[in-house]
Amino acid sequence: MIYKTVAIVGAGFSGSLLAINILRHAGPEATLIERRPVFGRGTAYTAPHPSHLLNVRAGNMSALSDRPQHFAEWCTARGLGGGGDFAQRKMYGEYLGELLERSNARAGERLHLVRDDVVGSRVDDDGVTLSFAEGPPQTFDALVVAVGNLPPHAPPGLDPDSFTPDLYAHDPWDPRLIEGLTDDDTILLIGTGLTMVDVALSLDAAGFGGKIVAMSRRGLLPRPHVPPGPAGDRNEKPTSQASALLHEIRVRTREIGWRAAVDEMRPFTQSLWLSASVEERSRFLRHLRPWWDVHRHRLAPAVAATIERMRARGQLSIVAGKPSRFEASGTGIDVGWRPRGASELQTLHARRVVNCTGPQGDLARSTEPLLRGLIASGHARADANRLGLDVDSQSRLVGADGTPHPRLFGLGPMTRGAFWEIVAVPDIRTQVWTVARRLAQAHWVGGEGL
Repeated sequence: MIYKTVAIVGAGFSGSLLAINILRHAGPEATLIERRPVFGRGTAYTAPHPSHLLNVRAGNMSALSDRPQHFAEWCTARGLGGGGDFAQRKMYGEYLGELLERSNARAGERLHLVRDDVVGSRVDDDGVTLSFAEGPPQTFDALVVAVGNLPPHAPPGLDPDSFTPDLYAHDPWDPRLIEGLTDDDTILLIGTGLTMVDVALSLDAAGFGGKIVAMSRRGLLPRPHVPPGPAGDRNEKPTSQASALLHEIRVRTREIGWRAAVDEMRPFTQSLWLSASVEERSRFLRHLRPWWDVHRHRLAPAVAATIERMRARGQLSIVAGKPSRFEASGTGIDVGWRPRGASELQTLHARRVVNCTGPQGDLARSTEPLLRGLIASGHARADANRLGLDVDSQSRLVGADGTPHPRLFGLGPMTRGAFWEIVAVPDIRTQVWTVARRLAQAHWVGGEGL
């Protein structure tokens, strides 16, 4: 199929980078659609405070697959460090925005930036017609869904409609998070992963002097990066049986350290996930995912040091437990929770509760109009493990009948059900490059399609 026009919904990292890569080929016109006022940033890279750092060294953060040191060179040219440093996330946002602006300036009529909200879609033999909240409908040859991470689900036992925003913050990125707090208050963060770390850093930077309690079922905290050591040398695909694979990694950990043991898995992770059955994936998600996440997705050393200082002075507590009851009480919320391994319920009074559980994946609970419409029409479906959209190996959306659609594509974290390792820049840029070449018919060059 030849694509002359492509709609990309979502102008965060995945969507913006796809537009940039389409323009680098002699391919179709691209229309990049974003409801927010800023293109080329996304939630992750609009972090306003300098303490919010990338979790990957600059040398691995190039947006361009064929220029692996592009971001490191960008940083060096601006005096922001080199390839071994952890740059500020807002600087990475500026980098992406600059790439998009330059591409737009060179694109002529091949790139269109539309600030609007997609509220509906119709897919037929002639193309994909999108309806907008404000502008007139438009029809395209292909649609790429790049909406990024969806907002988190409310914690079990908490009805968001029962609490004012002053008591319950569903959006952990809300800049008003510090408003109304005093140094006598306790704030409860539900979740102990990377989102919690960002919120804790923001509270600390804003001068909050009260108590911060971060709670998750296991109380696991992301591990820090350390200076690079000897790399692993694995050159054969590991076993695909989960229990045997765990044993292999433990053996390698004793030999080369856990960081190198995890890192040497990177070239094989996607293929292992793709070859695993639905049942094997489900077991991994139930039993091993929390440990994989905290070892795989690490903290910049400066960030880890700040978190440890907050814990050492008693401001931040990490607890393992499960909240089950939330009741308004005076100017706060009484939270009933059960410590891990205990049977008795305890009560914690929090001035404010913040949802830091991370992005949702269950599309049945999504309120995103585009996603709901595509699922209702049978042109998309959730993956078997309900991590996001079901896509095939070419990132085409799989419909209710199990058939991938040639006009519909998905990108980024919403495709983790198919690829698993698709939330970090190094993985997304590979996916984006491949999809861009397919849309531009460049995948036939050099025998890729022969």
